[in-house]
Amino acid sequence: MTFSPLKTTSLTVLFSFLVTFSFAQSNYFKWSWGLGGGANYSKTDVVEGNWGYTAAGEINYHFTPFVTAGLEGQYGMVQGGDVVTDPHNRQFVNKYTSVTANLKVQLGEFVNYDRRPFWEAIKGAYLGLGVGVINNNITDIVRYKPDWAAVDPGYGPFPGVDKGVNLIVPINLGLNYYINDGYGYVRYVINFNAQSNFTFGEGLDGYNDPPTKFRNYDPDTFNVYSLGVKYFFGNIKAYRKFF
Repeated sequence: MTFSPLKTTSLTVLFSFLVTFSFAQSNYFKWSWGLGGGANYSKTDVVEGNWGYTAAGEINYHFTPFVTAGLEGQYGMVQGGDVVTDPHNRQFVNKYTSVTANLKVQLGEFVNYDRRPFWEAIKGAYLGLGVGVINNNITDIVRYKPDWAAVDPGYGPFPGVDKGVNLIVPINLGLNYYINDGYGYVRYVINFNAQSNFTFGEGLDGYNDPPTKFRNYDPDTFNVYSLGVKYFFGNIKAYRKFF
């Protein structure tokens, strides 16, 4: 029995495709939950920001191992200003809670990391975008300048509210480090995340001063720098990549 060159070439191409296909498929869990926490830093209408803290929990659905949609809840403290050093003697403390829906896409969705140590190491790098609400609870704020203020002692009250709900848009940049279980499945993740939160409204710092008197043009923001852990669970799904 003989094979023509065309048939031999066709079989070779088909075999190569099947080998590539077999190496490019894997199984993954469709759900994960995670916990994390870290420090935050504010940028609001007061001149100086300050450090606070954030604790977070999340649950995610995995469309692929590298594309997820989920919900994140946060609780923390955002603060800024200083009654002594601020030019207007303003300062605030906000014990906030927030809930956001987030979409995240990891580098592993676009690169071939099989047997490539560099890409394997950074396949969990991701970008994310979300939207949600933040519930502001101002627990400490300067509404009147102190009597010893250098300019306009006793001036006030600074306008604004102590409680309110605003729209919030988080932007995430981070890295997932994957850990397999005893059966070879990715079951655990150590997560490093940097998140910029843009709030729309004047509730984050509790000040709503007219821009004719105070600088008040940009959205109030706070950045969260966190470390977390994630656990995968649920049904197992096949994942196939064609490269």
